[in-house]
Amino acid sequence: METRSLGKSEIKITPVLMGTWQAGKKMWVGIEDAETIKAIRQAYEAGITTIDTAEVYGTGHSEQIVAKALSDERDNVVYASKVFANHLEYNQVIEACDRSLENLNTDYIDLYQIHWPSGSFNSEAVPIEETMSALNKLKEQGKIRAIGVSNFSGTQLEEASQYGRIDSLQPPYSLFWRKIENDAVPYCVANDISILAYSSLAQGLLTGKFGLDHQFAEGDHRTDNTLFKGENYQRAQKALDQLRPIAKSHNCTLAQLSLAWLIAQPQANAIAGARNAEQAVDNAKAASVTLSSDELQQIDQIGRQVTDHLDNKPIMWDW
Repeated sequence: METRSLGKSEIKITPVLMGTWQAGKKMWVGIEDAETIKAIRQAYEAGITTIDTAEVYGTGHSEQIVAKALSDERDNVVYASKVFANHLEYNQVIEACDRSLENLNTDYIDLYQIHWPSGSFNSEAVPIEETMSALNKLKEQGKIRAIGVSNFSGTQLEEASQYGRIDSLQPPYSLFWRKIENDAVPYCVANDISILAYSSLAQGLLTGKFGLDHQFAEGDHRTDNTLFKGENYQRAQKALDQLRPIAKSHNCTLAQLSLAWLIAQPQANAIAGARNAEQAVDNAKAASVTLSSDELQQIDQIGRQVTDHLDNKPIMWDW
C-alpha cells in the first residue's frame, strides 16, 4: 500500500489505518482477544502499517493487544496512541505516556494525541499550553515522534498549534458524518495537518449490513448513535441503496467504496476497525479502489441526503 506523510513529520502512514477501539472490549460486545490479534496481524500483512489505539480503550487493554500482535514488527509499523481528557496536566501527560509505552512494549510512540479537549466528560480544565508543554518535552526526549489532537474544533486546533507543531487531527468523519469539512478542514489543508478520520464507516452503517429492523445487543454503544435512529437511519438506508450500483461497478463492497471516497478527500486518511481478519483484509483493499472525479461527486451528493438533515451536535452519540 502507498504511504503518505503524516503532517510535516518524517513519519509515513498508510491511507487506511487499523483502528483498535474494539480491542479494548469496553463498550463493545462479542470481542475476543485472539480474534482481534489475528485481525491486527492480518491488517499488517495486507499492507496497513499504521495502528491507532488509546489509553482509554479498555484502560490500556487495546494497547496491550496491539503489542501482542505486532511487537516483532515494531520497526515496520507506526503506532498512534492517545492521552485521555482526565490526564492533561503536565505530570499526568508524562505518566500516561509512560504507561502507554509499557502497554505497547516499545520505547517510542510515533504519534501521540490528545484524545479529547480539556474539560470533556467533566474533566478538569487544563490550559492547552500546559498540555502541549508536556507533549513537546516527550518529543524532545524521543518518547514520541509527532503530536496530534483528536475531537478538537478548528478553533481549538488553531490554539493548540500556537504552542507546538500539530501534525494530525483525528475527527469523526465519513460519507455520513462531515461536520469537519466546514470547520477544521481548511486549516488542516493550509497547514499540512493530516486528518485521521475515525468512525470512517459510520460505525458500520456504511457497510450496508444493518437492515431497517436491526437491533443491537445490550451494551453496544451504537444504540446511542444518532445515525442509527429514526429518519436519519431511514435516509441512510436509501443512500446505501443508491451507492450499491457504484460499488458493484468497481467490484468492491459498500465499505470499500466509502473508504475510497474518504481517502480521496483533502488531507484525509481513514481509520477502520475490524472484528476479525476478514474485515481487516477487506478494509485494506479499499486503498486500491480508484474513483473518477464524476464518481466522487456522485457519491458526495448521495451522502448529503443523510448529512444535510443532521443537527449541529459535534458528536454522533447521545452521551
